[in-house]
Amino acid sequence: MNTDRALRKSRVGKVVSNKMDKTIVVAIEGSKKHLYKKIIKHTVKFKAHDEKNECNVGDKVLIMETRPISKDKNWRLVEIIERAK
Repeated sequence: MNTDRALRKSRVGKVVSNKMDKTIVVAIEGSKKHLYKKIIKHTVKFKAHDEKNECNVGDKVLIMETRPISKDKNWRLVEIIERAK
């Protein structure tokens, strides 16, 4: 029964906004190879649930996919890996 938890996606990213109540915006950077072999950086932003409002801008965090919490929020904060300096 608990084997479903292993199928959830998890991502590591940087907090870019914490202005909402119990919500953080996490940016995850990646790179893709273009058609002509040029490497292009791209950023994907996710809204994640932060129950205790403990994240600050610049923190490196681990988020995990969860059930839909609001219209566009279906990730939750698992842990803060590194605090912003």
